[in-house]
Amino acid sequence: MSEPQGSEGTTQRLPVLEKATEPDSTPPPPPPVLEGGGEGRFWSARRVPAAVAAVLLLAAAGLFLYDIAAVRAEQPAMRWRRELAAQLAERPLDDPWVLVGAGIAAALGGWLIVLAATPGLRGVLPMRSTGSDVRAGLHREAAALVLRDRAVEVSGVQSVRVRLSRAKAEVAAVAHFRELDDVQADLEATLAEAVGGLGLARPPALSVRVRRPGKKG
Repeated sequence: MSEPQGSEGTTQRLPVLEKATEPDSTPPPPPPVLEGGGEGRFWSARRVPAAVAAVLLLAAAGLFLYDIAAVRAEQPAMRWRRELAAQLAERPLDDPWVLVGAGIAAALGGWLIVLAATPGLRGVLPMRSTGSDVRAGLHREAAALVLRDRAVEVSGVQSVRVRLSRAKAEVAAVAHFRELDDVQADLEATLAEAVGGLGLARPPALSVRVRRPGKKG
């Protein structure tokens, strides 16, 4: 038997054209530029002071309204309100008890004004803005932990204590070998880089102190 001739009996592999891959010479996009430190602190909700003030005001208002409604219904006023009115009518303005009560009321009012006018949340450090609508913050404890971890990586450092505030980062290190000047220079360089890497809107000023471990016994 003879094999059939023609295009139906044969299969032919088509050539595959492969495009040579060339290395991508396009540089990566630059990182986003962080804007200046114009970001303010985060505002606290002040839930506890607001709740306490609201409950006290509600209780006082409800008590007075009940007493006024009782008087309107031809019932005698509460005894404490009669005594309070008599005391206020008889005591002069320079009476010690009147001055003490006025001082307490003024102190409470000033405290509420301070709470309303200040942002609070001192433990959250605002970070620099990346141009988006999202604001970021970093807890002071976390930032201090990052600085401590970077500091213990420096050769010669035995232990580190970091105290971080909104304006200053105080680092106290103990070096058990190497010269203290060399350890302090390395610590200042490492921590300056670490503070810049935190991305804070207002980087704290850095203060580094290095000492030898105390003598035992």
